[in-house]
Amino acid sequence: MKHQDRRIETPYSAPRRSFLKTSAGAAGALAVPAFYGKSALAQQKDYPKLGNYPDGVSGDTVTAGLTLDLTGPYSAEGNGQKRGFELAAEMINKGDPRVRKISPLTKEGILGKKLVLVIGDAETKPNSAVQAATRFIRQDKAMMIAGSVSSSVAIALQNTCDRAKTLYFPVISGSSDTTGKDCRRYGFRLCHHAYTASKAIAPVLAEAYGKNMKAIHLVPDYNYGHSIHEYMKKFTEEQGWTTIDTPQIHPLGATDYSAYMLNIANSGADILINHDYGADAVNSAKQAHQFGVLKNMKMCVPYMPAYMLEEVGPEIMEGVYGTMVFWHAYSEQNEIARDFVEAYEAKYGAKPRDPEHNAYMTMLLWVDAIERAGTFYPAEVVKALEDSINHKRPYTMGGEAYFRAEDHDGAANFTIVRGKKPSDIKDKDDLVDIVAVADGVATLPPVGYAGCKMTDYT
Repeated sequence: MKHQDRRIETPYSAPRRSFLKTSAGAAGALAVPAFYGKSALAQQKDYPKLGNYPDGVSGDTVTAGLTLDLTGPYSAEGNGQKRGFELAAEMINKGDPRVRKISPLTKEGILGKKLVLVIGDAETKPNSAVQAATRFIRQDKAMMIAGSVSSSVAIALQNTCDRAKTLYFPVISGSSDTTGKDCRRYGFRLCHHAYTASKAIAPVLAEAYGKNMKAIHLVPDYNYGHSIHEYMKKFTEEQGWTTIDTPQIHPLGATDYSAYMLNIANSGADILINHDYGADAVNSAKQAHQFGVLKNMKMCVPYMPAYMLEEVGPEIMEGVYGTMVFWHAYSEQNEIARDFVEAYEAKYGAKPRDPEHNAYMTMLLWVDAIERAGTFYPAEVVKALEDSINHKRPYTMGGEAYFRAEDHDGAANFTIVRGKKPSDIKDKDDLVDIVAVADGVATLPPVGYAGCKMTDYT
């Protein structure tokens, strides 16, 4: 593999359900002793060596290692995450006052240290991601690793970072196993996932299409695909739907879907539930249209990738339901979302999507935990994150966000969207209607639902 690691020093200076909330709209940093007085005392505590502590914070900078899919089937999402992380780091280092709405103790940098990012290409491959993370931990003394789109990558990175006692945040990971049976003490996931997305969207689909639908599932053959297939089957059948017993399972990164589309067309199903993500979702949706599948059945993309909308086009995506963590139109009614959208537009001249948002919010919540802990000592930062239920932070999609202590599942609202009619689209960013906002707490699975057993702090 050709490594593409880079070091970046950011500049200094609807439906009526109890868990749905219908949308009203269509949807070197400078140390400051006086401010950081309490934190400075905590930093001086005689903690034993753990992970990269104290070496990773012995100077005037602290490093975060980003394992991002800059190439491969999820490269659009990976590059979006890169932009979101860079924006967050720049705002943290500058002491942007908008940061303090989420991390109240932050002034400039993190505990007075400038945040530096190092970036490697995970290529949507667990081995590539683990190699990059290992270099960041060993060579750059990174105090945090973040980034994923594939859940197989996320789970591999979470295992690696847990052994190294280094915080890990999977920015996108749709498999419920990440905070289920594969949970780890040093891993925290903010985004929604297979269980929460399925629980939220199933009643919406039943209300939109009726309770006697027959569904067939298109499933990418890896952890996420099997996870969301399981839960969409469960929750739609609870709504009265039936499921074709032969799901169309294909390899990640497939380009030819003709055989699958032939089977789907001949299945007698009323709706195609497309579980693909990234480039796979784009290719399969286009081919479903080309093979005439969508003339006779509806399509749902339960875990909808934001970049799919423009890449597939509104003629195909019209009326397609899905869930996304964030949609920028919500900034019209939410201050935290407005702060993010305005900052992103000022830097990049475009509207942000899901991946940028997830990276941005993940970074700020990590910083908030460090500031509350008053130290970079890894075990104390983990405990601060586990205590975030007592320090809930305002969230872009309304309500407040925190991590559940038992399994590190993120409790945060997310959107249910529907593709707009081409004639209703006002501009290139006006692609979906926000049908509802799903309650991030009410959609969480029961504690212990998938056998999470936490590892040790040290």
